[in-house]
Amino acid sequence: MPVIDFDPPERFITDTVGPPGQRTFFLQASSASRVMSVALEKEQVRLLGVRLGELLDEVAAEEATATAAVAVADNAPLDTPIEEDFRAQSLSLAWDAGRRVVVIEAHEDAEAEEQEALGVEEDAAPLGLPGQVMRVVLDPARARAFAERCATVVARGRPNCPFCGQPLDPDGHVCPRANGYRR
Repeated sequence: MPVIDFDPPERFITDTVGPPGQRTFFLQASSASRVMSVALEKEQVRLLGVRLGELLDEVAAEEATATAAVAVADNAPLDTPIEEDFRAQSLSLAWDAGRRVVVIEAHEDAEAEEQEALGVEEDAAPLGLPGQVMRVVLDPARARAFAERCATVVARGRPNCPFCGQPLDPDGHVCPRANGYRR
């Protein structure tokens, strides 16, 4: 399983490509020699930001203040060209107490075709073979700034219906609370 480390990265951001409702979400890490872009789902970005904020509140609140986060915030767009290295199937988040840093990992799981090509029976590997892993190490202030950017990026999407809470489509919305009628 190849692990690509960014310890620490020059940049680590999340952003989207495409119009609301058709956006592709990315995590992008860069160092002097490499830019890595990992695609993921909107809900993964939202949960990563929420859990990261909770983790920082528990273990590094004094180091990850809003003031410190503002000083290191990166509000620039994704670096181009944006080439998807892989799609994240799972994310992990950890606190390294010895170094006082946050470790974020995006994991790719090998597809069924790859398992078949390697001769692995479906029953023998129900969770798939490990694929690539992008590992990013952030200090608490940069982690807090990243968590805040997650919330901002997710909020830039389509507005929600005031009645049912589902995203409104530009072409109209069949609201379940309106018994199937468009609002």
